[in-house]
Amino acid sequence: MREAANAGRKRAVILLSGGLDSTLAAKMMLDQGIELHAIHFTSPFCTCTRSGPVGREEGVGCRSQAQVVAGEMGIPIRTVSKGNEYVGIIRSPRHGRGAGMNPCIDCRVFTMKKAREYMEEIGASFLVTGEVVGQRPMSQREDAIRIIEKQSGCRGLVLRPLSAKHFEPTIPEREGWVDRERLLDIAGRSRREQLRLAADWSLPDTPCPAGGCLLTDRSFSRKVRDLLDHVAEPDMVELSLLKVGRHFRMPDGRKVIVARNEAENRRLEGLCRGRHAVYVADGFSGPSVCVQGGNGSLPSDLLRKVFTRYSKPGTAPPFPVREVSPAGERRISLSGDVDFAEVGNAILG
Repeated sequence: MREAANAGRKRAVILLSGGLDSTLAAKMMLDQGIELHAIHFTSPFCTCTRSGPVGREEGVGCRSQAQVVAGEMGIPIRTVSKGNEYVGIIRSPRHGRGAGMNPCIDCRVFTMKKAREYMEEIGASFLVTGEVVGQRPMSQREDAIRIIEKQSGCRGLVLRPLSAKHFEPTIPEREGWVDRERLLDIAGRSRREQLRLAADWSLPDTPCPAGGCLLTDRSFSRKVRDLLDHVAEPDMVELSLLKVGRHFRMPDGRKVIVARNEAENRRLEGLCRGRHAVYVADGFSGPSVCVQGGNGSLPSDLLRKVFTRYSKPGTAPPFPVREVSPAGERRISLSGDVDFAEVGNAILG
């Protein structure tokens, strides 16, 4: 019955983030009778990521919102992790980076290529995005958009309903699959018009106006750059660890991660389980600490300084600590050390 109802309708793939702009774009296309299929990309660098199962937490917040939007609108959705291929793009972007480690143009080329492949796989005719010209300074400039379309093989195939009238008509407009007169001419960084549309159209549970990328943050970018300098092929767990705790790179090459609160203690312990040694405060209020490197030797020098500095004020040494490592578990006792200068000078963020 559904196939019969869809007969004659044009099919398109929408890049659905779950944010406000892509949600509005989806509604506009559905209102024009387009059969939509969504593709959603997850990343460990999304600012709205929430903690999920260890090793599968990348983009959980975005993924959940995209699933909600797709479910409410009756749109089938495919979720794709950017994965290790994307790490290579971050390491060596063809079109450079922004202020941090963000390879925005190369990232967009990557997602457009994947979306085009999905479009061809399901027999769709064009792509839809919620992009607004001028909204993002690196990837949504008119010249950048032209580069992205050319290099992704999507020239003429990408319809941007919110900003369509700032561009030459696309294939779906020229062919009459969509009515250009019902498309919009929004531009710039303000989302006032989008919020007005969401209210006018009574969208349920108006989604977050905009997500963000941690790769644009300079402090976080230092941690990313350090990881890529020391690990040839980091996996999703190593990337997820970048979002947990304070990170230090010692002169001898050891990496130290210090959790900042109880939730991070548990997160750090979970992500490191079976991979790295973690030192857990045993019976006192203190951080969990991961130490990578050092050939497996007990890093007492570092731990004394860290537990002295970051345990709850008033906690006196010795510090009873559990060492949890791939080799097993043991209990140790650490004396205090107030000389934190060496560690403090090694902080990444």
